[in-house]
Amino acid sequence: MAAKGSSKLFTKLANAVAHAAGRPLTFITCCSLVVVWALSGPFFGFSDTWQLIINTSTTVITFLMVFVIQNTQNRDGAALQAKLDELIRVGEAQNTFIGIEHLTEEELEDIRRTCEERANAADKELEARGEEPDCRRKRQGGRKSSVKS
Repeated sequence: MAAKGSSKLFTKLANAVAHAAGRPLTFITCCSLVVVWALSGPFFGFSDTWQLIINTSTTVITFLMVFVIQNTQNRDGAALQAKLDELIRVGEAQNTFIGIEHLTEEELEDIRRTCEERANAADKELEARGEEPDCRRKRQGGRKSSVKS
């Protein structure tokens, strides 16, 4: 139970940090701090300690932000995947696509290639009936194409 509580706490913290990090004021504040640090160089004689302050600060912040950003992306990706899976489940798409994010790159490429082949076959069937495929119409802004592929 303690792990679940710490996970919720980390999620709240990660959300707050990610939200704050993406704000313009945060960017302006960081730029201002760098300018203040640079302007303080002559006062500290551009010493090794002066340089170490900015190097250590930026390294620690970057190190911590990697974990926050990765956590946020993992959760966003999982939530999006769950939404897509639910749309597939209740829609007319094939339920076999649910969970394919867990496949290898090669398996995903095979599925992508199969989907592309099906789409091309459907396009050819429409063209044989004298109709224009939806995807081509959308790419051309709704205009009919005079060029057959």
